[in-house]
Amino acid sequence: MTSISDFTTLAQISALADTLPTLDGDALNAAENRQSILTKPFGALGDLEEIALFMAGWKSSPMPEINHAQALVFAGNHGICAQGVNPFPQEVTAQMVANFQAGGAAINQLCKVGGAKLDVIALDLDTPTKDFSISPAMSESEVLNAMKTGAAAVDRHADILILGEMGIGNSTTSAALACSAFGGTGTDWVGPGTGSDAQGRALKAEIVENAVALHKGATGLGLLQAFGGREQAAICGAVIAARQNRIPVLLDGYICTAAVAPLFSDNSAWLDHCLVAHLSREPGHSKILESINKNPILNLNMALGEGSGAALALGIVKAALACHNGMSTFEQAGVANTVSAAS
Repeated sequence: MTSISDFTTLAQISALADTLPTLDGDALNAAENRQSILTKPFGALGDLEEIALFMAGWKSSPMPEINHAQALVFAGNHGICAQGVNPFPQEVTAQMVANFQAGGAAINQLCKVGGAKLDVIALDLDTPTKDFSISPAMSESEVLNAMKTGAAAVDRHADILILGEMGIGNSTTSAALACSAFGGTGTDWVGPGTGSDAQGRALKAEIVENAVALHKGATGLGLLQAFGGREQAAICGAVIAARQNRIPVLLDGYICTAAVAPLFSDNSAWLDHCLVAHLSREPGHSKILESINKNPILNLNMALGEGSGAALALGIVKAALACHNGMSTFEQAGVANTVSAAS
């Protein structure tokens, strides 16, 4: 299997897109056949059935299981903070990483409840990216190094991967990535983040619009170089490694889905193996989901980040598979299947 660890250009990564595993149609059909004979009306479990079928297709198993769930939280700092886009200092990023490592954050509790192993990876917190309102945020080699770090962090034996992030200033980075990838104005994409007021949001919108104009030639994975943070690039690398190993991915909220906008912009098929865990209350998130044609599993008015929504949605995915794998068929339960009888 080709690994991005040996690549030296973003173009080499782009070329991988058409060579990656795709959904297993035979396993999907077998799972659909099973759904049709379980002791319920077909479709009665709604999205739970669709989740089970999605997992079957990507795990190449008519009855997939989650025995090992991995959660990855990547952390990075951002040069755009020099423009006053965040009410908190960048030192908070490292402080929150320490909190994750000590087990004191929301993501720790949700991973415990969901049964996911959490790994936290800090990426050069003492060296923020460059201020993308003035110059590209990263060089190509910096993007590649962060992507390789993300890919290397993926456990190839995981049955599902939860992705999250931490980084003061990364809601502005996310707005710039989304605005450049999907169009619109800065106002369309900025939100309160960690607590910006109306004046702060207006500042962010202006900075985003000016930066998108400055880097108007950036496309595809080049968006990471123009605007991205190391944590966003690492998320993209993890998504790619998961795809290479047929590991379904649960993307968290606004920051996490904006992070993969460069992948989608490069080739929409990059995200075929990804589910979106929840709808963030950040106003730009619904626009991203419309742009990438994905529906969230949950809508709980959350906007924390950390992978918290994805860790919570893991329980829904497990519930979907429990029903799919554990329910009796009509024949096993001795229940008349009037649908099959009628056909």
